[in-house]
This record gives sequence, structure tokens and C-alpha cells, in this order.
Amino acid sequence: MQIEVLKSKLHCVRVTEANLNYMGSITIDEDLMDAANMIRGEKVEVVDNNNGERLETYIIAGERGSGCICLNGAAARKVQVGDVVIIISYALMDFEEAKSFRPTVVFPVDNRV
Repeated sequence: MQIEVLKSKLHCVRVTEANLNYMGSITIDEDLMDAANMIRGEKVEVVDNNNGERLETYIIAGERGSGCICLNGAAARKVQVGDVVIIISYALMDFEEAKSFRPTVVFPVDNRV
């Protein structure tokens, strides 16, 4: 049996941009992606601590060291610049493997690691 478990989390990063005129996704600083063991194109859940919105999208790599957290396309309507969000990715794994798996959880300060 396989189950879906928490793989990675960027806990409490601040939205720096919301770009409605884009095809979609979330742009994340590559340093933050590396720290959280996330990759381009990976599906993520975004939870907005300010308004309770939850959405799913995929990652686009942002400029390294920029601290960029930008919601693009329709997702831009779900957040405000300055909102604090949690970005979560999950993985499918065998039930027994999941028992000992330890997710990567990052607590950035000012969107930097």
C-alpha cells in the first residue's frame, strides 16, 4: 500500500508578488527550493495564514537569493502581497517507508535560508 505524506514544507514565508497576468503557478527563490528539497514543476499546496485560502499549483524557479514568493495567474487573486503562506509538497511512498521518513521543514527568516 502507498500513502501520501508530507515531503517538504516552507513554513511561514511572505508573499512578495502576485502576478495575475501570467499562465499560472508559484515562483519560489531557488535557494528556498533547495533548502526545502523542492524542484521545478513540483506540485505544491499553498496555505495562506492571513485569509485561510488553500490552493494547489506547481513551482517555477525564481531568482536565487531574491526571497521571491510570487503567486501567478488565477492564484494571484487568492493572496495579497505581504501575506504569510505555508508551501507544502507531498510524496507517495510505501506504508513501511513512510513510518521512518522524515520530511524537510524549513523556517525561513525574511524569506531567506
